[in-house]
This record gives sequence, C-alpha cells and structure tokens, in this order.
Amino acid sequence: MYRWLAPLLLLLTTACGPGAVGAADGFVADGAHISPFDTELPAVANLDPALLRAVQDAAQDAADDGVTMFLTTAWRSERYQRQLYEQAISRYGGEREAARYVSTPDDSHHVTGHAVDVGPTDADDWLNRHGAAYGLCQTYANEMWHFELATAPGGTCPPMRPDASA
Repeated sequence: MYRWLAPLLLLLTTACGPGAVGAADGFVADGAHISPFDTELPAVANLDPALLRAVQDAAQDAADDGVTMFLTTAWRSERYQRQLYEQAISRYGGEREAARYVSTPDDSHHVTGHAVDVGPTDADDWLNRHGAAYGLCQTYANEMWHFELATAPGGTCPPMRPDASA
C-alpha cells in the first residue's frame, strides 16, 4: 500500500477548529487504520519502543501467515483521551459505565504509549493465539482488539480483566 496514504487520510479526516484533536494527538478517524510501520505518525511514533518493536515483529510474522495486521488506534494525547472519555460518558449515561470502555486520561495505557488496538478481527485472533511469544496480551475481556506488553516474550499472559474499570 502507499505509505503516504495513511498520513494524508488522517490529515484530511481530522476535525478542524479550536480545540479539535488532530494527527498530533494520535487521532485516527473511525474506520481508518494505520500500519505499525508508519513511524512518522504520532500515534505510532509515541508508542513505548518495546511495545512498538513487539507489534512490528508480530505484524510481520502475521503477514507471513497470510494475516494483515493494522492499528485502529495506538498512542493518544491526554487531550484526545479526555475527549473520548467525555464522549463515552454521554453515550453510556455516566462515568461508571463509561469507564468500562474508555479510561480516564490519568489511567489510560494509550496515553502512556503502552497499549494498541489491533484490527481486523482475524489479526486479533492471530494475536490472541501467538501474542505471548512477543509479550503481547489482550488485557480486557470486553476488548478483543486491545493489547499491551503484559508478559516477557514467550511468557504466559495474565488473566484478562473484565473491562477497563476493573
């Protein structure tokens, strides 16, 4: 695929106006995806280096198995995470229910660069079967796409938490 296309799509789909989040905040438009090798994008460049290496290695090995792996979101700024959390409060009717799906900026592993959301579903499945070899584990039972470095490469993934609020 054309490596320049993802950054261009992000810039074209970023909301405009004061206070709007953009590519510099790690914004990825709904339905868009980025390659873990697009290190010129802040969403990828600001990931923890060990997590980035693990995801890139896994993506390459998944591709060797015929599975395309991309990121639907990765690093996010505090401002972007706050916006997502506030939207979740509106959507789910309160902080308690929203916290099951979106962490606060203070608690989000996306803000620290220690979490990625992976797609498509066959890549999530591949990573659930092979991710521990890279140290990558699904950490929330209600988010099959959310992965973090949660074990040493080749180790055993810890039990999943029910959701982000647990």
